[in-house]
Amino acid sequence: MRATSSTAPGKIILFGEHAVVYGQPAIAVPVTHVRAEVRIEPTRGGDSARILAPGVGLDTRVEDLPLSHPLSVALRGVLSACGVAEPLSDIPPFTLTIHSTIPVAGGMGSGAAVSVAVIRAVSAFLGHPLPDEQVNALAYEVEKLHHGTPSGIDNTVITYARPVYFVRGQPIETFTVPTPFTIVIADTGVPSSTAITVGNVRKGWQADPDRFNPWFERVGQLVRAARHAIESGTPRTLGPLMDENHALLQQMGVSSPELDRLVEAARGAGALGAKLSGGGGGGNMIALVEAESAEKVAEALRNAGAVRTIVTEIG
Repeated sequence: MRATSSTAPGKIILFGEHAVVYGQPAIAVPVTHVRAEVRIEPTRGGDSARILAPGVGLDTRVEDLPLSHPLSVALRGVLSACGVAEPLSDIPPFTLTIHSTIPVAGGMGSGAAVSVAVIRAVSAFLGHPLPDEQVNALAYEVEKLHHGTPSGIDNTVITYARPVYFVRGQPIETFTVPTPFTIVIADTGVPSSTAITVGNVRKGWQADPDRFNPWFERVGQLVRAARHAIESGTPRTLGPLMDENHALLQQMGVSSPELDRLVEAARGAGALGAKLSGGGGGGNMIALVEAESAEKVAEALRNAGAVRTIVTEIG
């Protein structure tokens, strides 16, 4: 067996978070400026497989991972798919090292990217590289640990590394971006737990479906309008759609003072539109900008409290 490696990009949701859990569409795109990287090297003379993740202080034998640990679930899933029997202590000795530049708990798919990279690297190391569809299904199982009731959008857009129009339970639709556009991503520095915010929205919906269902339906309309704008080459028109989507997320109770402050700062600096992205409660927001004004908006966001900004082109 030879050393092997794999990478997976981050992602952002442009439109549709939370409503996507209730049957509405969502649009997500990969962010290639940040990535999870996994490298596997055979351990000569070693007696066990080890996992190293310096960024989070992890250094452990594979068999010592709790069964409920996301990496354990990912490894057991890929080993089963590759026809490698338990126990984990019987797999060929190797060292698996994880590095990631994707902000953790920021709504950029850090957990899903690590899962996808691990699944691809391990299956390649074992000589059984898996097709995208199987990688996606295995990564979704890990997402259940991260998010409770995940939509599946994170693992999908990261696995396929293409813009995705996603409707839960329906075939994946990727699409093209004929006219590229620029997004500034800003991190509030406040950890965001998608599992918690998804759970809170579910509680609100269960308590008052007549109030939440129209919000979900309107988000779905905005997503469809956004896809039309992107595919027709008129991305400037996404701005007002983003603003309205953010207002709906505020009504659902998933925004925060930090997110709202950054959204207002972006608009004040000339952004065409802005909204939170991901689970909310913290994490990231995104702003649609003209390419020439991207740094001005990014500076305004940092001045308003963003701990980091990323300028990325979509398409």
